[in-house]
Amino acid sequence: MDVLYGLHPVEEALKAGRRRFDHVLVARERHDDRLERLVAACRKAGVRVRQEPRDQLTLVAQTQAHQGIVALVRSWEFLTIEDLFEPDSSRAASGTRLLLALDGIEDPQNLGALLRVADGAGVDGVVLTERRSAPLSSAALKASAGAAEHLRIARVVNLVRALEDLKRHHLWVVGLDECAPTDYDRFDLTGNCVMVLGREDAGLHDLVRRTCDHLLRIPMAGGVSSLNVSTAAAVVLFEAARQRRSNSSGALKAVEAASKPMKARKGLGS
Repeated sequence: MDVLYGLHPVEEALKAGRRRFDHVLVARERHDDRLERLVAACRKAGVRVRQEPRDQLTLVAQTQAHQGIVALVRSWEFLTIEDLFEPDSSRAASGTRLLLALDGIEDPQNLGALLRVADGAGVDGVVLTERRSAPLSSAALKASAGAAEHLRIARVVNLVRALEDLKRHHLWVVGLDECAPTDYDRFDLTGNCVMVLGREDAGLHDLVRRTCDHLLRIPMAGGVSSLNVSTAAAVVLFEAARQRRSNSSGALKAVEAASKPMKARKGLGS
């Protein structure tokens, strides 16, 4: 079983319905409406709820940051890269796909923040590596504020091989690199693509960098040459989301214009 702690992670896991809950522990010392609503939702879903001293929750969660609630749930089931070959029907409404691949993110807080950004930007799949990468731990899930529960996440042994597989399924591989020749906001991100972000301290591995079809950079105006990886992801992924919304809006306007009666389009005086 996995341990989830914190209001957002437990609430979102319950909403997503992907993982079976064994039971939930609630701190006897905490009494507020938000926690009571979550406890009521757990009971409505048939989840066992037990009250325990706060110290017991701290022992189970191995942290004091549990906010008075800890859940024991079925272990995370990762997808394979093959599962990401097809779009997520609940997200890829525009018909184009946006995936995120992480090349050796080692900090659980960064991993969680990246997953939160991915969910917010409408990413329809995330690729993680088995080695040299932070595990999808309770700390990472807490940092994601429950967003991880709504994402399709695949774990692969060889990222380069996985990227090559995605290429064969008609996705462009776009890497973020501070030495790249092209600014991220000068590049068309409306097509099918997988965005690749590298390690906190050194960026993309050389072989991963060479596997990318395109490399983009975020231009920096200050004295620091780069952003934190989760901040960089937010900048680029939300630019991709913005472009896709604009592209969809333009296509919708064109369809609406084409569907208007000919007299209305010519005007009353024609």
